Amino acid sequence: MLVLLPPSETKSPDGDGTPLDLAALGSPELTPVRATLVDALVTLAADPPAARAALGLSPGQDAEIARNAALRSSPTTPAARRYTGVLYDALDVRSMTRAQRARADRRLAVGSALFGLLRATDPIPAYRLSAGASLPGLPTLRTLWRPALGPLLAGTGELVVDLRSGGYRALAPVPGAVTVEVLSARPDGTRAVVSHANKAHKGRVARLLATTTAEPDGAVRVRALLRRAGLHVEHDGGTALTLVLPPV
Repeated sequence: MLVLLPPSETKSPDGDGTPLDLAALGSPELTPVRATLVDALVTLAADPPAARAALGLSPGQDAEIARNAALRSSPTTPAARRYTGVLYDALDVRSMTRAQRARADRRLAVGSALFGLLRATDPIPAYRLSAGASLPGLPTLRTLWRPALGPLLAGTGELVVDLRSGGYRALAPVPGAVTVEVLSARPDGTRAVVSHANKAHKGRVARLLATTTAEPDGAVRVRALLRRAGLHVEHDGGTALTLVLPPV
């Protein structure tokens, strides 16, 4: 089973690993696109106004541009620890037992706008590039990634549970993947997407799937696993699951 996570805009500044080595990352077939994007970000960082426009940043976020300028020289740390924020707080890899972490390292992956696909242990620096960014002189990220990343994800031979957000799914959809939508029930019976709750519960789902000793082989088994953990999950018979949160 492959549990495919979205990245986060926030990233830990920590790291004591050697500088970025694209050849050391998993999925070497993605190296040409990765190299193109790293080169583009480093070059773009030399022009802060252009970088702000391309990356959707304000002048107060110039530290993000500085991170991109240092992509080739700054220290790295495993991807599962580099990303931070609500989802990754709920995933909480640091609190896993050794056995749980071993399973998580095999199952977790991150869909990245810069690196395409990262395994939990892949060493990466802090950076800034979102799926919606448009880099000068390059095709869209979707145009760059889909020919390389699409076949890779489609050919894993594993059940894929795709927890990526829409913008990252668009970079390379995964045919037949199990998806999980998180909705919050309202007192009047309607349902709504709540961003914070969505991320937190996807992190919880990711932790359950990453650490379980079970090997679910489809949406029905994933739903059963999540329901045993006390989550209210609905299934329409396809590959889409809906996690419904009770009214607050």
